[in-house]
Amino acid sequence: MRIAVVAAMAEELAALLEAVEAPAGRQTPVAEQVVGRTLVHGRLAGHEVVLARSGIGKVAAASTATLLVERAEAMLMVGTAGGIGEAVHPGDVVIAAELLQHDLDASPLFPRWQVPETGRSRFATDHRLTAALQEAADDLGAGVHTGLVVSGDVFVGSAAAVRQLRADLPDALAVEMEGAALAQVCAQAGVAFAVGRTISDRADEDAHLDFATFLAGVAAPYAHDLVIGALQRLP
Repeated sequence: MRIAVVAAMAEELAALLEAVEAPAGRQTPVAEQVVGRTLVHGRLAGHEVVLARSGIGKVAAASTATLLVERAEAMLMVGTAGGIGEAVHPGDVVIAAELLQHDLDASPLFPRWQVPETGRSRFATDHRLTAALQEAADDLGAGVHTGLVVSGDVFVGSAAAVRQLRADLPDALAVEMEGAALAQVCAQAGVAFAVGRTISDRADEDAHLDFATFLAGVAAPYAHDLVIGALQRLP
């Protein structure tokens, strides 16, 4: 089974790109250029993988996922997110059980948050992949939470915005900008997927400062360890 590994930012994918080994019959990993994306084919933890940096935002994530569902049978997304659950703190890991686009509203034609013509607002992750990410996160020694992750094309960086998200979606644990779009593409393509996010900030007024520091020092090794740990638990 070939597994796609996706992150939005170069820093989130860097350590994995350093670790990827050449695929069978090749001496180095193979880079494929497709529609402005670099897809790196190789092996990690004994699995065939294709690594991709999606870029930031839902369109970037969806377009990258669309390329990958034709090249992989499963998909893992890792990276950073803002913590909005009361018990979620910087340095914790949130594993998505479901993903939702918090900025999607086609009402009154469709209920708020529902993706038109799907009848769904929440997209559930694959149980086996999610369990593998959870076990890998436990090995990091960080706080681990599993539940709803919400995505939108906005960097949430104010206490007022967090209060509104909590009021609207009280079970949301983390907010980011890509996961739910990738989830929608995978669900429609019938490709198993899971999402793991390391919490970089509390999505408040200091989020942009905390994020830059966290991205440089923590995001890459956490993404690496989550993916490698998950792959080691998969057959």
